[in-house]
Amino acid sequence: MIFKVENLEFSYPDSDKILDNLNFTVYAGEALSILGANGCGKSTLLKIFSGLLSPTAGSFSAFGEIVSAQMLQRDEFAMSYHRQIGFIFQDSDVQLFCNSVTEELAFGLLQLDYSTDEIKQRIAEIAKLLNIEHLLNKTPYKLSGGEKKKVAIAAVLLLNPSVLILDEPTNALDPKTQHWLVALLQQLNQAGKTLIITTHNLNLVSELSTRGILFNEQHQIVADAPIEQLLQQQDLLRQVNLI
Repeated sequence: MIFKVENLEFSYPDSDKILDNLNFTVYAGEALSILGANGCGKSTLLKIFSGLLSPTAGSFSAFGEIVSAQMLQRDEFAMSYHRQIGFIFQDSDVQLFCNSVTEELAFGLLQLDYSTDEIKQRIAEIAKLLNIEHLLNKTPYKLSGGEKKKVAIAAVLLLNPSVLILDEPTNALDPKTQHWLVALLQQLNQAGKTLIITTHNLNLVSELSTRGILFNEQHQIVADAPIEQLLQQQDLLRQVNLI
């Protein structure tokens, strides 16, 4: 078991519920898509999984332990947790802030006290794997959207998390980069990584995942099923404004 949510709810102060009474489990090695129209709460759920937000009601467990704001304030727990979770934002600009791609890739490893030689070796390996060697000396904010996405993914993969969480990963990517990303995610899942993806792109969802959880616009789960089975429920997909 990777994650378990029980009666989970979330709302900001003085606002309506953004997540309403969620119950489900994410298992190791799964490729899970969380589906729903814009504004249904998908991104908020990913932020809870990533330790950026905490539920306002119910419980959230990860790797067999209850995760709370208090637990995440403990340095030892927080470091252990974030080593296992890799979060790739929808907007890569949120994730990239260094002056060069090399510095960007080195940043996370420096926080974990890797040696200079090991950092150089790891960056060389990931740059070759993702075919971004030609980008290493460039400034991240000058890159194309697809190049930024590759750098953001490389920065996360360098830390070797067991769980990859991706918020609308194919959004604003050209078809060639979308194809590259789908193939990479399939390879990572086959290697044992757990994938959790939010999307409203039904054309790619069956390539990205084997299970789907569907949200309605009232921020509730209305279906949890194998992805091919879920995609056949046309009436339900219309009800939640996905088609």
